[in-house]
Amino acid sequence: MNTWTFLCLLTVGSSAAAARPFSGPDTTRMQELISVLGHDSLEGRATGTAGGEKAARFLADQFSQSGLVPAGDHGSWFQKIPMHGSTPLPGCRLMVHTDDENRVLVQGQDYLLYQTGAQTFLPVPEELVFAGYGITAPQYDYNDYQSISVAGKIAVILAGEPRSEDPDWFSGSLPTTFSSAETKQRIALAQGALGCLIIQDPSDTYRNWEYYRRDFSFEQVTLAFFPAGNLSLLLNPKMAADLFDGSGYTFGDVLQMDRSGTMRSFPLRPRLSFSGEFRQRDFLSANVIGEADGKNPDLPVLVITAHYDHLGTGPAIRQDSIYNGVFDNALGVAVLAEIARLLSLPENQPDRTVVFLITTGEEKGLLGARYYTFHPRYPLYRTSAAVNIDGISVLDEVTSVLLPGADLSDLQTLIEPVLDRHNVTVSDAPGPVVLSESFYRSDHFAFASAGIPAVSILEGTDYLHLDRETAGYLKMEWDQTRYHTPLDDLSQAINWRAVRQHANLIYETVRQLASAGNEPEWKRNSPYNTIRLQHRAEKK
Repeated sequence: MNTWTFLCLLTVGSSAAAARPFSGPDTTRMQELISVLGHDSLEGRATGTAGGEKAARFLADQFSQSGLVPAGDHGSWFQKIPMHGSTPLPGCRLMVHTDDENRVLVQGQDYLLYQTGAQTFLPVPEELVFAGYGITAPQYDYNDYQSISVAGKIAVILAGEPRSEDPDWFSGSLPTTFSSAETKQRIALAQGALGCLIIQDPSDTYRNWEYYRRDFSFEQVTLAFFPAGNLSLLLNPKMAADLFDGSGYTFGDVLQMDRSGTMRSFPLRPRLSFSGEFRQRDFLSANVIGEADGKNPDLPVLVITAHYDHLGTGPAIRQDSIYNGVFDNALGVAVLAEIARLLSLPENQPDRTVVFLITTGEEKGLLGARYYTFHPRYPLYRTSAAVNIDGISVLDEVTSVLLPGADLSDLQTLIEPVLDRHNVTVSDAPGPVVLSESFYRSDHFAFASAGIPAVSILEGTDYLHLDRETAGYLKMEWDQTRYHTPLDDLSQAINWRAVRQHANLIYETVRQLASAGNEPEWKRNSPYNTIRLQHRAEKK
């Protein structure tokens, strides 16, 4: 049976179920919201586009109709954020210099740019150093830079991190933040590197070169006040062999080091230069912010977030070039808007004020959430927690959930009574959704980094009607064929019973956390606890 035929069968009876009396989130309202947010007329809601602005105005109107209080700039619904956009042009020129030849690599075919703009310019050939995985991790007694220096040179780095089956060493089989390109780039920069060249893992058939070509085809957007980066690029592994000529090791040797856990760092003989041509612009993009007043204004506030941006228009798939982002994250925004409406009703007034933050620029690096933590509606020391909505179950009603970030604080303890009332547990296995990666890749991470206990409530691995294997297959297929593609659109099957149940779990969690006395604290060994204590001491 075709996967999506199977999903359609799961939705049979959903409309009737949605019509039954129910005191929680209203699926009819959520359907109406995603029919607007996911429509082709918004052209994928990319940051800094007309479609994105239309979505923001539409959401502000929804907040107004729900009776929320405007909480943006100057009494408006909007927090305007200065941003900078840059797109590489065909004139970019990356050259590998050896004793025998100067080879020009083709952008898009041989390499892709993480960073764009004038700061990437390297006019003369610079030395290359292979720096293993590009990781310094004192907590694991691991340092790829221990035996070499990359100061004033370009660090060549293998994607990924040391392989492990020990959960106490690089989290075992789960990826840590050290596997992310952003972390590798920051470490290389801190080591004094002029640039960072990451070689894509050739064994990664899930995210192959074509996947990255599509993913990198969109405009790079940053906060206007972020410090400039330097040359940072992803290299097609097919082009890696030449970099290791004359070094004493082949690229095949490096891959064997990766498999055997014997990674080492060493200098390389070729040199690298780069000159770029870019189309650049400066613009404003807005977070949408409203709040439901609490009974006790002295209590620290609760923040609920969901991102409304998606990728916009890009490379066509099946003659469709609009990346609508219905599941990612129009549906999450619809759930937030419905929770906001419910908490605005007099009979549901919470003890503490709840700030509803619909962010822009999440797909570009959590930009809207990060900006909010720099310019919060309420001081961070008066913010109790953040609940992020980015991913709603559409397959089936869940009997387990994932809580990325909750184990670092008291949040899981505070959320479990809600789960218990619905016979839902915390999943004992991450399945196809990798828990640690989920924590670092969505807006709750921006709040955690600012010292605010934060969590998302994601579907787990256990369902009312589906077994783990079937559900895992369906989710993996969606992730491989529809995630960040034009196929994440309104034509997809949605089990509205599952949506309603998931939305209600989040709604009741928000009510629980908005109650007086329920203020989570970081665990003492959490890396974010010190930041929280500092904000309280400085009252900022």
